[in-house]
Amino acid sequence: MVSTAKTPEEYIKEAPEERKGTLLKLREVILKNLPKGFEERMSYGMIGYIVPHEIYPSGYHCDPKLPLPFMSFASQKNSINFYHMGIYANKELYNWFASEYPKYSKKKLDMGKSCIRFKKAEDIPFQLIGELISKITVQNWINTYEITIKK
Repeated sequence: MVSTAKTPEEYIKEAPEERKGTLLKLREVILKNLPKGFEERMSYGMIGYIVPHEIYPSGYHCDPKLPLPFMSFASQKNSINFYHMGIYANKELYNWFASEYPKYSKKKLDMGKSCIRFKKAEDIPFQLIGELISKITVQNWINTYEITIKK
């Protein structure tokens, strides 16, 4: 479900009533742990966190007019999805997250390359997500992006 919301507040406001509290909490955890330099914006119809052109003028290799994406989350039809490019591009970080996840949840990790799907709000390990977010600085992400993705 792609949103046309212009702000994160508008995005959450238009979400299903039963998900609004969870989306607010997820956003709060992200903002509390987000390293300096990343900015929150609507991105690809989701609430996203990017490296602005002021820090990384080259932008996203797929479309240099866009800032470098890093992370986002969305309320989809059957789940709340959390996207983190760091776990996609950094095998060590992926392995850390996958090994820590069972300590926070009894549910099986439902994860794609960068997408973690949560079918129920109570399954979201907010503390673990906060820790994941704090692990990568803007400069770490730029370096990883240039080495592993941009090529």
